[in-house]
Amino acid sequence: MDSHVVISDSKSTTVDHDLQADVLAEYDASTTSVVTRTEEALLEELGDADGLIVDAGVPVTARVLETSSLRVVGRAGIGVDNVDLEAAADEGVTVVHHPTYSLDEVATHALSLLLSGVRRLPRYDRSTRSGNWDWTEGAPIPRLQGSTLGFLGFGKIPRRLATMVQGFGCELIAFDPYVADDVVRSHNVEPVDFEDLLSAVDLLSIHAPLTEETTGLIDEHALETMDENVVLANTARGPVIETDALVAALEAEDVGFAALDVTEPEPLPSDHPLLELENALVTPHTAWYSEASRRQLSRGIAADVGRVLVGEDPHNEVTVESSWV
Repeated sequence: MDSHVVISDSKSTTVDHDLQADVLAEYDASTTSVVTRTEEALLEELGDADGLIVDAGVPVTARVLETSSLRVVGRAGIGVDNVDLEAAADEGVTVVHHPTYSLDEVATHALSLLLSGVRRLPRYDRSTRSGNWDWTEGAPIPRLQGSTLGFLGFGKIPRRLATMVQGFGCELIAFDPYVADDVVRSHNVEPVDFEDLLSAVDLLSIHAPLTEETTGLIDEHALETMDENVVLANTARGPVIETDALVAALEAEDVGFAALDVTEPEPLPSDHPLLELENALVTPHTAWYSEASRRQLSRGIAADVGRVLVGEDPHNEVTVESSWV
């Protein structure tokens, strides 16, 4: 084999390692599969590898890029906030991702979280399992029709979600300073500024990438600005929401319901208050997943890494300047 690729998941299950090995073999690349969650552990496993494939939980830092012989990093997913893109550019390392593999899955999961929050399904489920049979357990429940659904970020996933909910009778609004107003309106969604988004929403679906600008964007002020019955769903990145502020708002019932597929930290400790609250729902960063999306992701990332290793142009390169949401 001409090249070697390390496949490093933080969970060992995000991608299909055997499928990726088969795909990379077509590009004369051998593979090693490891589980790493820290910079130090990753450095110990890299050796003289030419390529690296990682999930969201593996930190590809400047030190990793500067001290390795990597030529390409494949981020098995959409977001690349765990890869130092500036350092990659400085070191001449190509970074690839897969910006479309799970659009339908994440949009569907976000919709499921929103509807579960509106209808208070987790609270009803817990109550029924404990032996009760009481329709008032989730009261008061608002009517979905006529409510305002807002999107924080309006990239590919929220655009798909906006299409899904067109028949629900909701008013749709979005804040995204990087998307032109006419693009937003072309999806029957009205562009608004951030403060207007917060003050108007009955339901808020978070789709912003994790950047310095968006870290902690949903803070105490943002939560206070929203209606006390608001339903929040986050399928983007956990640190977009200030966790302590959210917990305080939920405990004080200043937020109606929070449905989270991503958290900060991730995973949550077993004694974290979010796991105890009746008005919160947490899923284990699974919005991306279906069997079809997992196969598509595994094959697509491996093929793009292979292309770089044999001197071809990748299909989905991402850089500091790229729009990757």
